[in-house]
Amino acid sequence: MSKTIRVAMAQLNLVVGDIPGNTRRIIDTAHQARDQHQADLVLFPELAVSGYPPEDLLLRPSLELRVEQAIRQLCEEIKGITAVVGYPRYRKGALYNMAGVIRDGEIIAEYAKQCLPNYQVFDEERYFVSGAQPGVFDFEGFPIGLSICEDIWHATPIQQLKAAGVRLILNINASPFHAGKHDVRTDVIARQAQTAGCPVLYVNQVGGQDELVFDGGSQAVDAGGSQVFSGAFFEEALYVTEVDPVQGTVVSCQPSLPALSLEESVYKALVLGVRDYIHKNGFPGVVLGLSGGIDSAVTAAVAVDALGAEAVEAVMMPFRYTSEMSIEDAAEEARLLGIRHEVISIEPMYESFMTALATEFEGCSADTTEENLQARCRGVLLMAISNKKGALVLTTGNKSEMAVGYSTLYGDMAGGFDVLKDVPKTLVYRLARYRNSLSPVIPERVIIRPPSAELAPDQKDQDSLPDYDALDRILELYVERDFSAQAIIEEGFDEAVVKRVVRLVDINEYKRRQAPVGPRITQRGFGRDRRYPITSGWKPGE
Repeated sequence: MSKTIRVAMAQLNLVVGDIPGNTRRIIDTAHQARDQHQADLVLFPELAVSGYPPEDLLLRPSLELRVEQAIRQLCEEIKGITAVVGYPRYRKGALYNMAGVIRDGEIIAEYAKQCLPNYQVFDEERYFVSGAQPGVFDFEGFPIGLSICEDIWHATPIQQLKAAGVRLILNINASPFHAGKHDVRTDVIARQAQTAGCPVLYVNQVGGQDELVFDGGSQAVDAGGSQVFSGAFFEEALYVTEVDPVQGTVVSCQPSLPALSLEESVYKALVLGVRDYIHKNGFPGVVLGLSGGIDSAVTAAVAVDALGAEAVEAVMMPFRYTSEMSIEDAAEEARLLGIRHEVISIEPMYESFMTALATEFEGCSADTTEENLQARCRGVLLMAISNKKGALVLTTGNKSEMAVGYSTLYGDMAGGFDVLKDVPKTLVYRLARYRNSLSPVIPERVIIRPPSAELAPDQKDQDSLPDYDALDRILELYVERDFSAQAIIEEGFDEAVVKRVVRLVDINEYKRRQAPVGPRITQRGFGRDRRYPITSGWKPGE
């Protein structure tokens, strides 16, 4: 009769840098897997001890001491179950991204990650040295293979494990979310299970870490490459499977959970990103400008879903160009969401600024300066409320606006976290429809009315920008796929529009450098992903 191994996958939300807290979570979860689920093995995410990504915390002189203390505690307290734990560890003066196997008070095996990602949001080669040897340990007579995140995407580590005759591969991960990534992961894991000829258990961390959001989605695949189990997204969980290492079969002890639609996955990513940024940084709540427009409406809904209505304050800051419709819609949004709603006119302070600037502006005609001054009055108000109450200011600019600089420095860009920073305008509308499908919180006319900053009479976004459908497609090609201007034109877009858009993207790099962070939901967000020089002679047509 075949021997089965009962394996628990701990999909945890850990805190970067909180080594004592993470260590305690690992120990408690190992005990839960042992006592409540009778698991033989429990898997934890990549760099679970330090949290991921620890960035330059890995360069701190005290890192080695803190990690070694954590490893001793893990060995002392994890008993009656074998645990696979990720941590950074020095060996002969070099730092490795490690997976350690802890059993009966000691580390019985260690594996150093071989494939260090150094693209998009990853820069592991800055910190770690690559391992060279396969990770294999014995579990009750069966050779079990270890791999860490990026290893599963490459042939060499899998071929090494296959050559070693492993009967099961344990892959621990800190794989961040972007739209559509789960399907790609599933295909890769299935293919590698077929290559190795054994099951693969894939555990991923969950949680928000600055710009990054980790979606979980842990899964189990049998030796034939069939997905046997798929876990939840954007929430913690402990999943248990029964693996037959002889037959190569996997039986899940819980039902699989369905995949999410694009809108649902992005919305959940934004909610988790906001919740963890606020809670992990110790803010009591948030404040935002609620304009009656689509962007602030979606931002407010995300904030309430992340934090609860009691932790969200909205401020409507009307001016002479603000329509009654906007004032009414903002009030209705606040009522539907159950949040505190204040109305503070910026007219008096705007006039005070203009009076103070009268000599400087003498002889100059009105232009965007006066429009930007309105936005900056609003920014000052929100930051004052933030300072007084400790609430973080959420900004509401979307990716389309950030790309072309359709925003005001120290105005609507003033704040601590931009919920929609990586969300194109066309997707903002889809998110509004998705959120209203759960419960109506955004008035219909907010969704269907032409977007406007309301900084001038009868102003519309499309007075300054191309149609958002065209703009977002051009931005996707230029920003996310690195098409040249000429290549975009050859896709059928108007030459003058393309050249104007790419010029706007290029000249507004200085603004984006000063923008708050926000959740990354595309394959290439501004910030960690896309780092271009501000001062540059590069021609976008090249």
